[in-house]
Amino acid sequence: MQIAVVGRGDCSGEEYAAARAVGRLIAGIGAVVCCGGLGGVMEAACRGAREAGGTTVGILPDTGDANPYVDVTIRTGMGHARNVVLVHSADTVIAVGGGYGTLSEIAVALKTGKPVYGLATWEIEGVVACATPEEAVSRAGRPSRPSRSPRGSGEPA
Repeated sequence: MQIAVVGRGDCSGEEYAAARAVGRLIAGIGAVVCCGGLGGVMEAACRGAREAGGTTVGILPDTGDANPYVDVTIRTGMGHARNVVLVHSADTVIAVGGGYGTLSEIAVALKTGKPVYGLATWEIEGVVACATPEEAVSRAGRPSRPSRSPRGSGEPA
């Protein structure tokens, strides 16, 4: 399972701590953290996952370097359009705080039917508000939609 963690690149200390806990918990359930690969919430989620022995993927908006906790870097050169790639790469999304970039990722997830769980983020229809990182990861770790079928099999997974 791949879980996208989305939020501001210039987050508050509280958001950083929540995202770090989210990353640690995602690694604890054996899922992969996917994010935008930069600082703030993205760095914190990757840091938490790395500290717990998990795997992290950063899908960058440019061709630069990812934060130091990213295991797999995908350089897109797509700017904000990379938000679509990020969301499509994940099974579920956890939003921690966030600005308009986070809102765009939430919108793409909702439009494509992916579950979105939020910690102090946008209060909009379709986003499931969670009180703690534990609640967000617990819910995100059991998606409500069926798994994709293996490539080319034509059968459900």
